[in-house]
Amino acid sequence: MTQPNILIFMTDHQRADTARIDHPSVTPNLDRLAQDGLTFTNTYCPSPHCCPSRATFFSGLYPSRHGVWNNICNRQALSHGLNPGVRLWSEDLACAGYEQHFSGKWHVSVEEGPGDRGWTEHLVSGGKGTLHGVTWDHYREIAALPDVVARGEGEILRPGYGTYQLYGSAERQGDHDCRVVQQGLALIPQLSQSSNPWTLYLGLSGPHDPYIVPQKYLDIYNPEDVPLPSSFADEMTDKPGVYKKMREMRFGQLSEREVREAIRHYWAYCSYLDDLFGQVLQALEQSGEAENTLVVYTSDHADYAGEHGLFAKGIPCFSGAYHIPAVIRWPAGIRNPGRLVDDLVSEADFAPTFLDLAGVQTDRHFTGSSLLPFLLDETQDDWRTAIHTQCNGVELYYTQRSVMTREFKYTFNGFDRDELYDLRFDPHEMVNRADDPAYARVKRALCGEMWRFAYKEDDTAINPYITVSLAPYGPAEAFR
Repeated sequence: MTQPNILIFMTDHQRADTARIDHPSVTPNLDRLAQDGLTFTNTYCPSPHCCPSRATFFSGLYPSRHGVWNNICNRQALSHGLNPGVRLWSEDLACAGYEQHFSGKWHVSVEEGPGDRGWTEHLVSGGKGTLHGVTWDHYREIAALPDVVARGEGEILRPGYGTYQLYGSAERQGDHDCRVVQQGLALIPQLSQSSNPWTLYLGLSGPHDPYIVPQKYLDIYNPEDVPLPSSFADEMTDKPGVYKKMREMRFGQLSEREVREAIRHYWAYCSYLDDLFGQVLQALEQSGEAENTLVVYTSDHADYAGEHGLFAKGIPCFSGAYHIPAVIRWPAGIRNPGRLVDDLVSEADFAPTFLDLAGVQTDRHFTGSSLLPFLLDETQDDWRTAIHTQCNGVELYYTQRSVMTREFKYTFNGFDRDELYDLRFDPHEMVNRADDPAYARVKRALCGEMWRFAYKEDDTAINPYITVSLAPYGPAEAFR
């Protein structure tokens, strides 16, 4: 097999459903990619946060092994980079002769940048030495202002923090994502002249909240045609208290009309990104490199986008924040393109896939597995039957682990009540069955599955102290 070129277009905060051809979000270029390639319809990230999910994408490992648990760029960081000894697939491909170029969002470490891991750096954001967040001076300035008592369109009042704007309209010429793509458009013709295979990574920052988009993309959508999510009516009385607090204290300020507007702006943001993606596809076609270039369209994590009355991402372990797009095209290699693959796929699967494609052999451990058999339309009888998540909080800290099969989803919340959903009858995670005696055996079986994965991935959340040993069935279940 000839080593293919690899072009990665990674967005930030994009939901899997927006990548489906049957979704109302207007994305003709992504639709064309899906028709010519494969759509992995059940792909999940390990954590509802940029940094741990990106570290998983580049390493093929979960947070318990790569060591990145939250935003590495701020003063609340649990770590500032990868664990010692963690190797990224980009290093392997560089050794295999790939010419590699990086433009866009890194957000894996502030101790090193892409250039330290096999890439030629161009425009890099969230890179070495980056600091996100605010200082006490920011709040001193807020304290000098009069209290805001009236809310504007799409605004959320946060006394003492500052008013938050969830959505709005503005032109975006020359913004981060435009510049990232322009750099890619300049590189593709150059790469077509290379005698070596190449990798081009384009990391965008949209459709991350706030959803600020040019008016022409908003005009695609009629607000009256935007439905409220099926789970919007969830009052979350059977969910962890912080879930309910997040909705009532923040997003509950929005009227139903504003919720629809926020979703409309989110979809419009995806359409804007699709236009940028179309420019990349066109440049690839014009370069003559498309036939043997594996194009990957994916995101680091997703967004609730109104589900359960929430937006953005955070500790609520609903699938909306974890379910990411994964569309791959490779004309020279994919057999029977246009397929929808509904097997459970992890963001950790990309790393071993890229090594497989490059012909790189290694005996090091990966949480993920290669997707190459799916590209070749080969049967996978021993593929995973469950997806796991690992989260230690999003700047406010909690211990949370979950396991999801096709039938059930169990979430261990060390800080509050656990969750169990019967996905056969409750795909929107509305009714928590964790305390239902009829599901006791299911809960214990899922705890065993959760702990077996924790053992395999060397998860350290196994302290037996009396005030923290709060799972209904403890780590010993891994060996039963």
